[in-house]
Amino acid sequence: MITIPETEYDLSAIRAQGAGGQNVNKVSSAIHLRFDIPASSLSDWLKERLIHLKDSRITDEGVLILKAQQYRTQEANKKDAIKRLHEIVNTANQVKPMRYATRPSYGSKQRRLESKIQRGQIKQMRGKIASDKNEH
Repeated sequence: MITIPETEYDLSAIRAQGAGGQNVNKVSSAIHLRFDIPASSLSDWLKERLIHLKDSRITDEGVLILKAQQYRTQEANKKDAIKRLHEIVNTANQVKPMRYATRPSYGSKQRRLESKIQRGQIKQMRGKIASDKNEH
């Protein structure tokens, strides 16, 4: 779990978009968080991973911009923006294990073929019953 010092990101209050009545035009309750990835104290490896994320919130200069306006209060939006920043950094810090190709076992192949044969037999039984012509 990586924590980022408060001095490394910049918070600014802006007006929130969307519905909110008369209050929305007076109060700057949304938060813009700017985090300069190349200038941060993160390891070089993690900086590279963050910059190369396919994320539209990261600019060409490597600045991550988050806009938090989910809550009505500025303080709640600040906490939300900081939490989302930590989530992004911590997910970039995780390395997925390498996948290696496996083959199905002989027994699993046999079981699959047996079930296919059984399903085919069930479906054959659904057909029309051929009547004998000698009965008339």
